[in-house]
Amino acid sequence: MTQPPSMVPYFSYVDAKAAMSFLQSAFGFETIQAFDDETGRLMHGEMRCGTAIIMLGSVDTPSPKGSPGTYLVVQDVDAHFEQARDAGAEIVYPPEDTEFGTRRYRCRDPEGHEWSFGTYQPQFEATSWT
Repeated sequence: MTQPPSMVPYFSYVDAKAAMSFLQSAFGFETIQAFDDETGRLMHGEMRCGTAIIMLGSVDTPSPKGSPGTYLVVQDVDAHFEQARDAGAEIVYPPEDTEFGTRRYRCRDPEGHEWSFGTYQPQFEATSWT
């Protein structure tokens, strides 16, 4: 059995059900589970994209633009960008190659959460600065 992550990003959305649909169509997330409250609003949801997991739920006020963002590793940045753009993501910047050898792009979902996608794979083991 794979050990679950010890840190999972959590997103609060005014319309969490719409957010789940957007995250699926724009970014390729799959729903792991979702629980509604007694009024039918999404109380808690969990989604995955590859080995990345996020949680989300409903709130009464939207998140401000400029709130912390999330980065996910993707293999084909350009195809992922086209999918997100076609689904209505607000593009912060289109795919670009960086001086440190990665390809990436950044966008916002309909409630202003910032998402970054790229080929850079963060290191799991610590390295020393020299």
